[in-house]
Amino acid sequence: MSPLVGLLISYVLGSIPSAYLAGRLRRGIDLREHGSGNLGATNVYRVLGAKVAAAVFLVDVAKGALPVLLLPDWTASPAADHWRYAYGLAAIIGHVRPIFLLWKGGGKGVATATGVFFALAPYATLTAFATFVVTVYATGYVSLGSLCGALVLAAVLLVRHGPQSALFVVGALVAAFVFWSHRANIARLRRGEEHRFGRRAKPAPSTSKGDAL
Repeated sequence: MSPLVGLLISYVLGSIPSAYLAGRLRRGIDLREHGSGNLGATNVYRVLGAKVAAAVFLVDVAKGALPVLLLPDWTASPAADHWRYAYGLAAIIGHVRPIFLLWKGGGKGVATATGVFFALAPYATLTAFATFVVTVYATGYVSLGSLCGALVLAAVLLVRHGPQSALFVVGALVAAFVFWSHRANIARLRRGEEHRFGRRAKPAPSTSKGDAL
């Protein structure tokens, strides 16, 4: 398989809008018009509940992990192992700018990036995820947990692999992107206006005759 085909597969897989599909199947709604408007697991939790949010989160993680784990073995290139970084980035880009939603309204990439780095660097990812959980538990802010987790991921990769390793460079780029994608959340955190995790939005009305998920 050509590496370009691998990139396309990774991007298309990352583009599967799991949160959007969950909203349509569960309530017949477009989640971009409810809650925070973000197609991520946190907004799914606010609007559709914990079980649906957990399913969406796991799908989004898998979208990042599978290309990194599987596609390098099918890649016809002397540097096939290094293409896994590009495949992971393509999956994240697909999640943020999904082709199935005309490149608009994707998520912020944190769950998919978690899958990518769990496949690339499990120890660093588990450390970052633990940081995320502790931060959210202590403060109630999912956005702050994501930011702290991104920083810890980059720091652990730096310590374990060095500043010139491709893994650290990719990790630093993704951490920077997480900060960029959360710039509105950072502004709300500074103003004390950010929503805390655990507060459910008013249930969205169903526009269909029944639930399908």
